[in-house]
Amino acid sequence: MRDVAIVGIGMHPFGRTEGRSGMEQGAVAVRQACADAGVRWQDIEFAYGGSRASGDPDRMVSMLGLTGLQFINVSNGCATGGSALFSAYNTIKSGAFDLGIAIGFDKHARGAFTPRLQTSSGADWYGGSGLALTTQFFGMKINHYMSQYGISDRSLARVAAKAFRNGALNPMAWRRKPLSEDEILQSQMLSYPLTQYMFCSPGEGGVALVLCRGDQAHKYSDKPIFLRTSVVRSRRFGSFEVTAPSLALEHNDGPTIDASRAAFELAGIGPEDVDIAQLQDTESGAEIMHMAENGFCEHGEQEHMLARGDTEIGGRLPVNTDGGCLANGEPIGASGLRQVYENVLQLRGAAGPRQVPDDPQVAYTHVYGAPGISGVTILTT
Repeated sequence: MRDVAIVGIGMHPFGRTEGRSGMEQGAVAVRQACADAGVRWQDIEFAYGGSRASGDPDRMVSMLGLTGLQFINVSNGCATGGSALFSAYNTIKSGAFDLGIAIGFDKHARGAFTPRLQTSSGADWYGGSGLALTTQFFGMKINHYMSQYGISDRSLARVAAKAFRNGALNPMAWRRKPLSEDEILQSQMLSYPLTQYMFCSPGEGGVALVLCRGDQAHKYSDKPIFLRTSVVRSRRFGSFEVTAPSLALEHNDGPTIDASRAAFELAGIGPEDVDIAQLQDTESGAEIMHMAENGFCEHGEQEHMLARGDTEIGGRLPVNTDGGCLANGEPIGASGLRQVYENVLQLRGAAGPRQVPDDPQVAYTHVYGAPGISGVTILTT
């Protein structure tokens, strides 16, 4: 089986860009990624692209060039970007093509995401009436977790404060104003126990990654980053997910635990080998839960890890060094690829003022999407 390398990265700044569609932002990212790899769009053999709200990605060829390449659209909730990368990785791994690209972009309306929760009868009275907001489900899930494992409100604020500090160092981030823990705790309560500044916002942005056969990587990059594994898993019965209408009597591991275990096994390493991690932080509680679900600590240990600063840029395990979803917002199609973009920068040693010290060698990303999809990637130098 072939190795797979990432040899080009491109990103349109996240946030709000008036007068530029989500697809146009994706095209900007593609052009940057191709330039970074030293290739032309005409050289790309295949593409996988994802977007929730900005149109079918394959229509982007009208902006980039009608070359006849294979282009497949991907849709998988918040794991859309990770799923596009998974597809591109396996396409090269299989030997079908040698050079391809994974693309994600979106442009969402302001406000909260309003999920559609169609019942078995076909009715959508709950979501269709506007009574279902993602903030409610995230609040319920972390409240349950906090009561189980003794996580404090202060820890929720620590996660958010770190995100905004890191975002202030990231020119691509949307929220670039540092906020104190007290400012975060005292902001408007949205869905208990989560306040206004503990949530990310629907946003805009685009990311593209050029991938190639590992044995050809040095044709395109002086410092290729190798994609050691990419895994996507769905939920099992008994797992507690953000849109679950009830709790089963039996408990089962969630998709993040399954995806993480599979990724580490395929890569032949363990959580202790990871130097930097980007974890889904749709809200502060998600990052806390995902620290344990991805194997980086035991449930409940997050309280002490956050108090010690373990997840800061200079800590034992830096988490969400670019500010995560909290500082960048979440354009669904692009969010998972943003994490990989950040890890490539870090492994290249090119992350500027937010660069993780001591020459990181192994980087990890994790995305989670309702109603229970998780994607994990592991990158190495």
